[in-house]
Amino acid sequence: MCNIVVVRPGATAFDEQERIKGCLDMPLSAAGMEQVCRIAGEMANLPISVVYSGPCESAQCTAREIAEQTKAKWKVCECFRNLDHGLWQGKLIDELKRQQPRLFKQLQENPRAFCPPGGETVGEAEARVEKMINKLCKKHANETIAVVIPEPLASLVAHKLKATDLQDVWKTEQDNGSWEMIDSDSHDSILSAGLRTPNATVSAISGLDRVNLASSLELSSSQAPSSSRRL
Repeated sequence: MCNIVVVRPGATAFDEQERIKGCLDMPLSAAGMEQVCRIAGEMANLPISVVYSGPCESAQCTAREIAEQTKAKWKVCECFRNLDHGLWQGKLIDELKRQQPRLFKQLQENPRAFCPPGGETVGEAEARVEKMINKLCKKHANETIAVVIPEPLASLVAHKLKATDLQDVWKTEQDNGSWEMIDSDSHDSILSAGLRTPNATVSAISGLDRVNLASSLELSSSQAPSSSRRL
């Protein structure tokens, strides 16, 4: 069993303005930096062996802070770059709804097949990351790893691991500063965080073996110091 913690980086200015960020590289906003400090603190006692990060600045800053808190290594994966929204990047979501209602409806009805002008489809992005996720699950069997990926790619990965369907690309586009732990074998979302701390989350879980879950949260004394390299 490989536990994968899917982490949404802290917010950027575009996230706060409800603009489509896509694969644009932007720094964390002041609020985003506060989110990063919070989620890194929440994850501090998770036995994470490696943190894998997307190449954008917000993801790398988030991954670095988590790695420091968990005493884990961290690495940059180019294939975890965010979904490319092409010419739609930088535009307000409400603006697209008003100006291109037909295309927006196509996206809502068939999100996997739709391709923004000059961008890539959800299906293409899914194929891009699926091979790496499968590789990491095999490489880190019986371990816990974290992947720091911007939205909407983070939700695409999470839904793939949980064997559920991604419903609304634009709803997930605005999610940031949160994390969830997913069992890659059973597809169960073991932990989720945002407003809740890990301890509060554990007490809220139903139908899980709390003894095994508590054991999985023990901090490993043999974890390596924080460092980074690019894959």
